[in-house]
Amino acid sequence: MSEDDADDPKRGERIAKWLARAGVASRRDAEKMIAEGRVKLGGKVVETPATFITPGDHVTVDGKPVAAAERTRLFRYHKPDGLVTTHRDPEGRPTVFEKLPPGLPRLISVGRLDLTSEGLLLLTNDGALARKLELPSNGWLRRYRVRVHGKVDEKALAALSRGVTVEGVQYGPIEAGLDARQGTNSWLTVSIHEGKNREIRRVMAHLGLEVTRLIRTAYGPFQLGVLPRGAVEEVNAKVLRDQLGLEAPKRLREVAQEPVAEPLPEGPRRPPKARNAGMGPRRPVRGRDRRGRDD
Repeated sequence: MSEDDADDPKRGERIAKWLARAGVASRRDAEKMIAEGRVKLGGKVVETPATFITPGDHVTVDGKPVAAAERTRLFRYHKPDGLVTTHRDPEGRPTVFEKLPPGLPRLISVGRLDLTSEGLLLLTNDGALARKLELPSNGWLRRYRVRVHGKVDEKALAALSRGVTVEGVQYGPIEAGLDARQGTNSWLTVSIHEGKNREIRRVMAHLGLEVTRLIRTAYGPFQLGVLPRGAVEEVNAKVLRDQLGLEAPKRLREVAQEPVAEPLPEGPRRPPKARNAGMGPRRPVRGRDRRGRDD
């Protein structure tokens, strides 16, 4: 942490960090809100993210009051395709947050899934926690079930473990294995650790394969399991302690650097010939993406 990022116990907590902990947005997005003049403290527009907040201060975003941070909560969400992972979409497309069940706190996503991707999406009310969970120092795998159209070359899939460069973009090691083949369609299990923008789709296209379905089944130690499509389930305090090394029910302050991953469930139903197909390699690899983008 730099000197500029440090809080001053005498003056309080920096407003961007305070907004992130309150679940308004990630710290980076909170800084953008401040730059756009959308944040006010005591009725006055906040001009710098270096502004400090103390207990009892009145903060508003877009004219709406922001309550002090509640206890940190983490949720698993089974994202359907056709939803964007943003709070507001300039093109007017439906968003994940518009489709969440009522009664939930304001939530932000941990990483993203694009419009046509589906599966596990982690949601939290703590922007600081979201940022920590996206850090490459966690070394967390993002595992996917991928349906592709085209002729699969298993040797080419295996070669992805050494990394690949596509149109000038270098991707790190990717673990990919063939689970089932039915005509010109195949199911793959793919594990990535960088999570660059549309990484899986671009790498598969490089191999002459069209991705027709992409389902995230795991993000680090958290699994999609049998969570129904569109459903949300809160991660309980014991799991947070066990997997993240966090205290509960107090606010979550530290994230363990090397959580132990659990084995994956079988994931979505496969074609009949693939009932006994394996889920592919499970060796952990380390990630580098600092923005937490996926597929």
